[in-house]
Parts: sequence; structure tokens; C-alpha cells
Amino acid sequence: MKLILAVIQPTKLDAVQQALSRIGVARLTVCDAVGFARQRGQSETYRGSEYETNLLRKIEIEIAVNDDFVDRAIECLEQAARTGATGNIGDGKVMVLPLDDAVQISDSQRGPGAL
Repeated sequence: MKLILAVIQPTKLDAVQQALSRIGVARLTVCDAVGFARQRGQSETYRGSEYETNLLRKIEIEIAVNDDFVDRAIECLEQAARTGATGNIGDGKVMVLPLDDAVQISDSQRGPGAL
């Protein structure tokens, strides 16, 4: 089992959800996130004053999948979250972590069946 973490643009959330649903991902967690990397923030104007924000709003998606589903889920995330034909800086990242165990609270089912 693997835990896939994807940090994407907030505007791409609906497209990513629909794409994941088409390949059979029925469960995911969505969290608001802020951060910066190569984008290094942006200028904002508030009540006529300009200021720099160094943290940009992003969305983090967490998906627990079985090992045989990892490549399909990553490919789906890449295609749905990419802006433009070739992508742009700030489109996000996909990280894959090992998932040792999962427990379904309602019936205590463990392992891949709990996903």
C-alpha cells in the first residue's frame, strides 16, 4: 500500500477529483495548504497598499492506494493538475510514501481491504 500526497493549484481541484473518479478512486482527503518553492510568492494589493506574500495557497490531496494502482493514480494526477500543454512552475508535486497498515474504523478491517 502507498500514500500519495499531491500538492496542486486550487483551481485544478475539480478537474483532479473528476479524473480520479473516472479511474476508480472513490476516497480521498483534501486539505488547504500554503507554501512556496520556485514561485517565491507574489505581490498583492490590499486597500491601495501593495505588499509581498511569500506563501501561496495550494491544495493537498491524500490518497491511499494499493501497490498495483500507484502508477495509474500518479499519471492521472499529473495530467489533470497540469496547466497548459507542457505545464508551468507552480503546478505542484506528487509524492509517494510507503503505507504500512490501514484500519477501517467501522469494522476493524485491516490492510489493503481497508482502502
